[in-house]
Amino acid sequence: MTAQPAHTANPDELEVAEGAKREQLEGWIPSLATDEEIHQAFEKAFDYRGDVTLTLKDGRQISGYVFDRRSGKTLADSAVRIIPATERTKLTIPYSEIAALAFTGRDTAAGKSFEAWVKKYWEKKAAGEKGIAIEPEKLD
Repeated sequence: MTAQPAHTANPDELEVAEGAKREQLEGWIPSLATDEEIHQAFEKAFDYRGDVTLTLKDGRQISGYVFDRRSGKTLADSAVRIIPATERTKLTIPYSEIAALAFTGRDTAAGKSFEAWVKKYWEKKAAGEKGIAIEPEKLD
């Protein structure tokens, strides 16, 4: 026989691991004034699960998904790797050629943390719903 816990944990009081809460980046246009800001912005772009728009110093714009970044000693040695939204190629663009970065696409991971899932479950349970199952969002 399995012992049952004496009480049910309140999901709002559960410990949350560092990094579990996601920053809301959609719509953000970071300052790229220093080398450090540029490196930090591309680290966030790499973790972002939506498209970004790069404005290059020659005026071209590229929107797509950042799948890799390489950090070197200088901006010319550092690069972002992106799959443009309009094609299936992989581009490598040195940081030194980028004038601006904008988080323009919907973050597909936003609101999909385990904590959000548990919160929905408890809301349904508190409302008296029976046979509760939280279904995953359909992928497009």
